[in-house]
This record gives sequence, structure tokens and C-alpha cells, in this order.
Amino acid sequence: MKYASTQGGVCGVDFEKVLFSGFAPDGGLYMPEDIPKLDSLTLQKWSSFSYAELVKAVCALYIPGEAIPRNELDDLIDGAFKRFRHKDIVHLCRLRNGLNILEMWHGVTHAFKDLAMSCVGQFLQYFLKKRNKHVTIVVGTSGDTGSSAIESVRGVQDIDIIVLLPRGRCTPVQELQMTTVIEENVHVFSVDGTSDDLDVPIKKLFADHDFVVKHNLMSLNSVNWSRILIQVSHFFYAYFRCAPPMGPDALPDVEVIVPTGGAGNIAAGCVAQKMGLPIRLVVGVNSNDIVHRTIQHGDFSLAGGVQSTLASAMDIQEPYNMERIFWLLMDSDSTMIKNIMTEFQRTKNLKLPEILHKKITEGLSSFSASDDAILGTMVRCWEENHYLLCPHSAVAVFYHYKQLDSQNNSPRCCLAPASAAKFQHVVRRAQLIPEIPPEIQALENMETRSISLERGEDWEQTLRDKIEAIYHKRQA
Repeated sequence: MKYASTQGGVCGVDFEKVLFSGFAPDGGLYMPEDIPKLDSLTLQKWSSFSYAELVKAVCALYIPGEAIPRNELDDLIDGAFKRFRHKDIVHLCRLRNGLNILEMWHGVTHAFKDLAMSCVGQFLQYFLKKRNKHVTIVVGTSGDTGSSAIESVRGVQDIDIIVLLPRGRCTPVQELQMTTVIEENVHVFSVDGTSDDLDVPIKKLFADHDFVVKHNLMSLNSVNWSRILIQVSHFFYAYFRCAPPMGPDALPDVEVIVPTGGAGNIAAGCVAQKMGLPIRLVVGVNSNDIVHRTIQHGDFSLAGGVQSTLASAMDIQEPYNMERIFWLLMDSDSTMIKNIMTEFQRTKNLKLPEILHKKITEGLSSFSASDDAILGTMVRCWEENHYLLCPHSAVAVFYHYKQLDSQNNSPRCCLAPASAAKFQHVVRRAQLIPEIPPEIQALENMETRSISLERGEDWEQTLRDKIEAIYHKRQA
């Protein structure tokens, strides 16, 4: 298995290089040159797999044995999931009226990002130890990515991690999960800006090829293919847990509802579709609705600034993983992808080619949920099931409740990306009582550490100075 850029400038790249990369040198995103197509017998076999077994099976298709031998790959994945609180790692909760909620938040930080990040952390350490090498990770976060990335590498000798968080735009719990990690290799910046704002200096850093090479810089945002790879497994697990019994010739459809911001999880779902999984993907967004407008109208353009919503981790205006989805749906037409992404970067205003929009509407549907809809859904789910939803999970469940009055009786799975315990203020706003686990309660009394970045300051230069300081300290 080799990898290529969605924009066609790079091909034949091995998994190790892709793992340690962010954007490809031509500005595109790395994707597998071939998407393996699974036959019905393989799907039947996989249907009895545990979540960890599915992760191993999916990864083995995209990580060649010469990169990581299969027995070592299995050990790394087992090691990644040791800190998860639920025996199933990912748990399907079956509630009233056919409501299936896939709880993906049983990791250390109570967010689904732990699933991918814990595996990626293991892969990084495997290669760094083998090569006797050090890397500096630079991550921007809208909420959960930063804390999951920190937990995956905290205290690791061969890795330093720099995380930029949008101050006041994450929940207090999310901020504390980042700022209370007092490890020598963890460097947290609290930024006076949106998650899109803080992506700007990060992109400028990674555009400086010489600087990236000198300092072995890499990203762990979902621009990194390895994150998407692990997330592909969610969709197989959701399908097998929700599908009715499968016959030898017929595979039933399952609808998977995916709340999204940067479109990484949806990109993973599209990969699973390409592999032959018979899922129908429904994309849920909040008021930051560029993904919804793209699917509904082919309108891939920015609409003013980022709006602050109750589903704050989805408050994103530029969903860069849509580029991967375009590439998948257009059968790897990198020329078209390069043209449309160049135009988007130039104007931030793009009407998709008709052929691409047609393919999107064939593979995806979408909806938008307001703050009022989120709160109403949280209340209804509690009243009917005594089950607390986080606001992002409520986006998915909102769609399920809407469908109860329709003729759509397909099995449906709502992805739940985070625990309600991380969004206590939203739970209270819905006039419900938060359930706070002791590990989250303990954050309130812990020492914190972060560096402030204010508007008007040169954020890029501050990051460069920090990276240089890390470099010189290691050289001393």
C-alpha cells in the first residue's frame, strides 16, 4: 500500500512518511492509492469482530507488514486501548424508539478523538524508537483534539507537543484537560481567537519546508491520514452492531448519523463506503453549516465568521477533510481536486462542478441543528431514557427524532463523539443535572500551565521561537 496526494503532485509514498506528515508538499492531503474492496464473505467474517479486532483488520489493509509486522501492529493497538474505561472500548447503547447511540468516548479524555489518537501515539513511538529520532507535534484544536493528542504522547521522551487552544471557546473541562498536564514535553498556548484563526500560523509554519525538515515538525490534526484510518473502524463497528442478520447474498443498509465540524469522521465513513460497507451517511452540523451547504447545494464557501454554538467542537468554517471526500467521490481525479481547492483557497467561495455535486448527493445527505434543537433533543432523550447527551451527540439524535415521523424505518446509528460530562454548562442550560465522574471533578483543583497569545501579536513568530527553544534544549 502506497499513498498519494489528493492534488496529484506526490505519489508512491510509504505509510511511515505519511504518518509523520501533515499536508503533502503540493498542499494536498495524503490518501491511499488504492482503497481495498471487501467481498461479502469478508464482511460476514468481520461481523463477529470486537472493536479492537476491527481496528487491527482495517489497519492491516493500509499498513504493510514491511512497515509494521502484523504481530507488532496488533500489540501496538492492544497497548493503545489499555486506558479505556469500557470493556468494549466502543459501546452501543440501545434506547427507546430504535435509538442506537454509539458511545465512542470511553477513553482518557472522554472524547472519540482518544480512539484514533491513542493508536497514532503508539505508531509514532514505534518508528521513533526504531529510528532514534525526535519530532515536534504542532496541533490546533477546537476542543477535544488537543487533550487527546496530549494524552497520547505525554511524557514520551522522543516527542514534544505544542497545542493551540481557542481561549474561552472550549468548555472549562476541555481547557483544563490541556492546561493541567504539567509535563516537560507538553507546551500549551491559549489563543485569543477561533479555531480557524489559530490554524493560520500553523499552516504558515508547515509551508516553510526547510523549517519543517530542520525541526521534524508534524501535525496530529485530522489532516493526518493515520487519524482517518483508525476512524474507518467506527463505521464497520456501527454497521455490524446495528445491522439485522446478514444473508450470504444480501447485506442490509444501515444509516449512520455523523455530527461533524472538520469532516474527518465523514471522510472516514466515505472510505468505509468505498470498501464496500453498505452504510448511508447522514452529516449533521450546527450553525457553521458549510458542509451542509456543500452537500445540499454544492455551495463550498465561507459564510461570514465562525459562529459560537453549544456544539463548540463543531464550530469550524473550513472543513479541510472535504478535499478527501471530493477525491474519493471523483475516483482520484487529482486534477479536478487541485483546480477546485486552488480556487477555494484563493476566493473562499466556490460552486462545485455539477458532476461532483451529483456524486456527493448520491453518497451523503445532511442537516443542520440549531442551539434550540440541541437543547430540546437533550431534554427529550433524558425524559424518555434518563440518558444524558453531549451537545454534539444531540445533533445526531435530533435527526433520529425527526425521522420517527417519516416512513424511513432503516436501522440507524447515531455517533456520540463525547461524554456529556465535558459540557456541563450545556447540560445545565437544558435544565438537567450533570453527572460528573471523579477524574473530571479532580481537574478543578489541579495546577495549570499555558502561554497566552493575544490578538495583534505575531503568533507565527512566537511558535517559531518556541520550536527553536525546544530544538536548542535537545541539542544542549
